[in-house]
Amino acid sequence: MKIVLPGGAGLVGQNLVARLKDKGYRDIVVIDKHRANLDVMARMQPDIIAVAADLAEPGDWARHFEDADAVVMLQAQIGGNHIDEFVRNNVESTRLVLELVRRHRIETLVHISSSVVTSVADDFYTNTKKEQERLVLESGLRCPVLRPTLMFGWFDRKHLGWLSRFMQRVPFFPIPGDGRYMRQPLYVGDFCNIIIACLEGRVREGVHNISGHEKVDYIDIIREIKRSTRSRTPIVRVPYAAFYAALWFWGLFDKNPPFTTQQLAALSAKDEFEVIDWPGIFGIPRTSFRDAVEETFNDPRYAAVVLEF
Repeated sequence: MKIVLPGGAGLVGQNLVARLKDKGYRDIVVIDKHRANLDVMARMQPDIIAVAADLAEPGDWARHFEDADAVVMLQAQIGGNHIDEFVRNNVESTRLVLELVRRHRIETLVHISSSVVTSVADDFYTNTKKEQERLVLESGLRCPVLRPTLMFGWFDRKHLGWLSRFMQRVPFFPIPGDGRYMRQPLYVGDFCNIIIACLEGRVREGVHNISGHEKVDYIDIIREIKRSTRSRTPIVRVPYAAFYAALWFWGLFDKNPPFTTQQLAALSAKDEFEVIDWPGIFGIPRTSFRDAVEETFNDPRYAAVVLEF
């Protein structure tokens, strides 16, 4: 099976390639415009094909779809302050990839959507991911659509990974408000096993809300990171308004901040996502939150590898 991963140099793609390789898959093409993270992929997995290209622009990268058996659409703009970036990377790129899947009659397509499409949040990421999913569902292509919640694991540059590195650099770790913002974190290792189950034909269609089975407050996530990394940094609650103002000020000087005021608003939006029996549906075991955090920060192969924003 030849598998093409548009946007495959990010968190899910890096983990997916590692697990595909562990299962014996070798004919893998990763197409991504983030050269630094693509270099990490090429260094960690030297026998795959790594292609640097902007998926929002037609180009030579399209030839890799000609004899593909499967495509997993991973491309996504997650953070940033400008709507144009989200439209290009979440919407325009999807139109081009879907056209290539149709043209070459690729039998297996898996779309990685997001739980935010059912969220009450109103931000660039949420709105463009909704449009991206709509394009897939209206394409007429047979395709499982997977909606994961907040993910973490190896190569995590945006979520728990960034939080752990931030914890190592500061005299205290600030928590907005009381920190009681319920999350349903999903271990990316489990999510990649779900994707592989789709590639292997276990599930071929339908929309699936893939949420973490454990409900964990944000402050307890931070405490678990502290435990697993053996950090001594104290955790300090900061008034929500002061925290928001600090992020706003930070955004004035950083064009691609790791955490934005929009993401803070989403954190406190009180979303609760559907929990389905995905271990039973996809035939895979579930990893406990504590075990997943331990593997994330202490795995000898990948725990120390850091992607760029």
